Amino acid sequence: MENEEVLPPKTCEVDRMITKPEDIKKVLAGKKTATRRNGRYADPGEIMVLEGERFKIERVYRQTLGDLTDEIAVQEGFNSVEEYKNSILSIHPGMPWKPEMKVWAHEFSPVEDE
Repeated sequence: MENEEVLPPKTCEVDRMITKPEDIKKVLAGKKTATRRNGRYADPGEIMVLEGERFKIERVYRQTLGDLTDEIAVQEGFNSVEEYKNSILSIHPGMPWKPEMKVWAHEFSPVEDE
């Protein structure tokens, strides 16, 4: 695996990472496998619980908005970067969308019952 970056302290808790009902539905349906936030909400290995379903945080890393691709937008549950951008800007009116703006990417996967 690539060099793991030393992560700074979390700025929020994993249970606050995904709270919008439509995003929770996407995660539960397997259509959303990552989320990008302004702060760091989870550590790799941490467990997120949504409606009784468990998801393991696999990777947490920094990324710029300019790094986003349509493939990454699909991880977020959208068809394209433009669709993802429009969704984010509708939630955060007036937020600048600058290619150099950094976000925290959190990738996760369902925890299979043993």
